[in-house]
Amino acid sequence: MSYVNKSLIANEQVIYRTRLNLVIFTWSILFGLMAVAVLLLGYRLAAAGLLIFAVLIGLPKYVAFVTSEFAVTNKRLIVKVGVLRRRIVEMQLSKVEAIAVDQSLLGRIFGYGNIVVTGTGGTKEPFSAISSPLKFRRAVQAAAG
Repeated sequence: MSYVNKSLIANEQVIYRTRLNLVIFTWSILFGLMAVAVLLLGYRLAAAGLLIFAVLIGLPKYVAFVTSEFAVTNKRLIVKVGVLRRRIVEMQLSKVEAIAVDQSLLGRIFGYGNIVVTGTGGTKEPFSAISSPLKFRRAVQAAAG
């Protein structure tokens, strides 16, 4: 059961969920493809080294991908990232002042971006490589409505 589902309070319903975007795997995929190319050239040892490197940089990204949750409920915003070192942000919708979205051209093409949630009192919570950050912001705005 997900953290968001476990932390729901009475009469609270999830309105929108998103997660990290698959773009976080870019480098591990590139090194994996390089390993295949080097293997096709006949350099087994170099290909094995590249493949091991791809797995080593991809494994932490995979853990981050499966353990990160971003949700908007009818009462609050809930974000959980990490497993060994967890970072959890739960903010009442009435306490959210702004959600800034930063998207590069590639981010717009592939549907990811960075967000900064600003709460009352000026607290700022940044999160990177979120899938559909504009939809996330709209869900918060609609729920806070």
